[in-house]
Amino acid sequence: MKFENYIRDIQGFPKEGILFKDITPLLNEPIAREECLKILVDSLKGQKIDKVIGAESRGFFFGMLLAQELKAGFVPVRKPRKLPFTTISSSYDLEYGTDSLEIHTDAIQKGDKVLIHDDVLATGGTAKALGDLVKELGGEIVQFNFLMELSFLHGREKIKDSPIFAAITY
Repeated sequence: MKFENYIRDIQGFPKEGILFKDITPLLNEPIAREECLKILVDSLKGQKIDKVIGAESRGFFFGMLLAQELKAGFVPVRKPRKLPFTTISSSYDLEYGTDSLEIHTDAIQKGDKVLIHDDVLATGGTAKALGDLVKELGGEIVQFNFLMELSFLHGREKIKDSPIFAAITY
């Protein structure tokens, strides 16, 4: 199955000069969604996962499905001031600005085996921030896991010390 057929290009979103990869057609197609989930799970080759991190907001969709399939906890990582408990944060550069992410301080325990999931690996800023949060809390990154990678932006260079998997590469 070609998952690219379920990714819609939106020119100029969220700002001029950006070609946004819209995953909502994939989310809307049950068979394609299930096949994509299977490929993401199979990429882990039987590794033990204690926690799955999903990055706000599109990382939540498959992140929660992955956690359920892997019988692991799910940890939402959110934009500032969206989580109700004590947090730590990490800032990062986007291809169109800067932002930061927060995680609850009790979300990852020392030694937890962590799968980090997001929808896209672009410039690598978000992924690096996610990895920094996991390491700060004492977790061990098993894999960075993405629906798609925009390889021409060289984001994997920022996270090259950990295994990386993407279901689709552009």
